[in-house]
Amino acid sequence: MFRKLTATLALASLFGLAGCASTYQLTLMPRDSGKTYAGVMEGMSSGQGPISVTIEGKTYSGTWVESAPAYTTGWVSGGMGYGYRGWGGWAGGASVHMDTPGGGAAKALLTGPDGSGLRCDLRGTRSGGGGECRDDKGKEYDVQIRLAAAQTK
Repeated sequence: MFRKLTATLALASLFGLAGCASTYQLTLMPRDSGKTYAGVMEGMSSGQGPISVTIEGKTYSGTWVESAPAYTTGWVSGGMGYGYRGWGGWAGGASVHMDTPGGGAAKALLTGPDGSGLRCDLRGTRSGGGGECRDDKGKEYDVQIRLAAAQTK
């Protein structure tokens, strides 16, 4: 019981640190060529944040909003009783953190300086992920998401 509680507390402190702002590097590749483009996404514990992508010299900026969390928290409890004509024993509980299978999901809406739009569906965990973007002309891009190099050390 003590080991499980200690492990749970260690996980809780890890997730508490992960709740701070994180910077992610984005790499986009159109589905009709091998050229790549770069972007930046700020990860916030509030489930939303700024995002920007530069394609052919045009910078699209906007926000992303979480539509499904990357992990969830629950409470587990249990107990044990014994005796004849009386009960005794112990009961306990712990907070449990679990990753969502496939990672969390987010929707990003970005606008270029000329009013054009870029819409992205993203999935991932705290360490990175992927997704797709589509511009107003219907051009599609595959996206890779990586935790910024300074934060991976």
